[in-house]
Amino acid sequence: MFKHILIPTDGSKLSEAALRAGMQLAQEQGALVTALYVMPDYTAMIYGAKAMMAYNSAEMAKSAEKEADQVLGMATDIAATLGVDCRTARVTNISINQAIIKQAGDSHCDLICMASHGRKGIAGILLGSETQRVLVNSSIPVLVHRPA
Repeated sequence: MFKHILIPTDGSKLSEAALRAGMQLAQEQGALVTALYVMPDYTAMIYGAKAMMAYNSAEMAKSAEKEADQVLGMATDIAATLGVDCRTARVTNISINQAIIKQAGDSHCDLICMASHGRKGIAGILLGSETQRVLVNSSIPVLVHRPA
């Protein structure tokens, strides 16, 4: 029986399906949920056509926070509909998988429930998989929700 489930979400349809599945599991188990949104670290610089240009990181951070609020608001709405106790967290990190694992530990979660795109072959190698990285590096059990 799980007591506290971490559900990372990015607002995608696939992530929303995993969020709903994780919330249903939490409802069945009587577990607390922490919904997590990892915001990208926009301090990196990019190359323009003729010179290196820096984006306004404050504006980008503000936009990421707004998106995080919308996605986490959806999570709390789903939780309220199911009667699940749900906390939210948003963090900024260049490494999504490390942020997920750290949040799970900091929140004393006993399960991570997350989506997987199920990429195979060269796409899986080139694009990598945050889910795979969490599976390999987490000491906390990970439940992977895949599309039907």
